[in-house]
Order: sequence, then structure tokens, then C-alpha cells
Amino acid sequence: MNAEDAIYPSLRGRAVFITGGASGIGEAMVEHFAAQGARVAFVDIKDQPAQALCARIAATGHPVPHYAHCDLRDIPALQAAIAGAARAVAPFSVLVNNAAHDERHAWQDMTVAYWQDRLAVNLRHQFFAIQAIAPMMQAQGGGSIINFGSLSWRERSGNMPGYTTSKAAIEGMTRSFARDLGPDNIRVNCVLPGWIATERQLALWLTPERQAERLQAQCLKQMLYPPDLARMVLWLAADDSRMCTAQNWIVDGGSV
Repeated sequence: MNAEDAIYPSLRGRAVFITGGASGIGEAMVEHFAAQGARVAFVDIKDQPAQALCARIAATGHPVPHYAHCDLRDIPALQAAIAGAARAVAPFSVLVNNAAHDERHAWQDMTVAYWQDRLAVNLRHQFFAIQAIAPMMQAQGGGSIINFGSLSWRERSGNMPGYTTSKAAIEGMTRSFARDLGPDNIRVNCVLPGWIATERQLALWLTPERQAERLQAQCLKQMLYPPDLARMVLWLAADDSRMCTAQNWIVDGGSV
């Protein structure tokens, strides 16, 4: 978090739960919420990066996040991790459904088992995290749920139909939950990232040639990085966005 970034007083002390927080966009969000003075809990399957992240935040003097190992395909394990984190931190009033895996796959090779796995990795856990945390928000009189979608299906990206189908469904789920939870003062929004220059994307797909293509497509001629998403999520979690719900928030430099 940069010194010139906004400070949100409403986030200080607020309990936040983030999925997939050990690396990439999730890592940036854990750092940014901690820098706001929020009490953060996160889950991931990458123990070493998660522990290094907690140590790095501890060295800054910000509140140290609570980390729990969890394979989000295992819904009982996710439910147990949420319950344990709420006991260790506080009942959550912010949920960030970030975790996903954009593994490439050909439709010709799809099996029923792999289809179910892609939905489990990219969609199903978001629903059950909301189901587990929404009652905590109801008891507190409100909250903010931020689901991560993707522009990939809107851009007609191929070679990963399980991923794009899951991400399209998240937009529908977001609007449905916004209607159901609105009377409880719970806001539900969806963030749609462009192509973010994470370490994984740079290592696997975001070559200099692809970067040049993206910059050509964008109105803003700068690459997107995880903190660009973290700053949007902070605003959606804070009281500053108190009347914003059932919306898609695109962070892509103006490429669509």
C-alpha cells in the first residue's frame, strides 16, 4: 500500500475473510486490508507463501492475519475454516470470494469429473462461503460481500470452458444474493479484473507480445497489477460504497 492511497476509517477493526489470499490478487488484498487496520483471515492451499505473507505484515506493525490451510473444493473443510477463523478473529462483516484457477483445458478433452472439478474450484465455494458468513453479517446489521468474476467470458476467451462458465455464473449469483440479502443491509458486488500481471500470469501466458496486445486494446496504456484490484475492493468493503450493490465493477484499463 502506497502512502498516497486512501484510508478508510470504517475498515479499522473490521473483520474480513478472503479466499485465496496467499498470492497474486489475494495477497495484495490481505496486505491492503491489514494496512487499513482491518482484522483479516484468509485461506489458501499454499502454506509457505501464506506464512511468509503473515510474517511480512507482522514486521510492518499492522494486525497479523489469521491463516488456515483449506482446499476450497472440500466444502465441510471450508465451513470449518470459516467457523474457526470467526472464533479466532471476530464474526466477519466483509467476505471477499477471490480464489479461482484459470487452468487451460480443451472442450474435446472434458470429462464429467474434470467439469465438476472446475466448477468446484471456481464457483461452488463462493456460494457456500456466503452461506456460512451471511448469518454473521445479519447479526451485525449489515456487511459487504465481494465476489470475483472475470472478463474472460465477456471477451469470448476460449480454451477454458469450465473456467469461463463458472465466472459467468458468478455474476448471476451476485445479483441473486444482492436481492436476497439487501433487506439485511448486506451489499453484494462482483469485481471483474482485466488481465492482471501477477507472477503466475507473467510466468505462464503474459509474454511481452501479449502485454503489447493488451495495451493496444486498453484506453489506459499501463499494465494492471494486483494492487489495482485491492484498492477497488477496499472501497467496496468500506462504508463509502454503502449504497452500491448488485453491480459489476470492471478494472481493466478500459479494454471492453
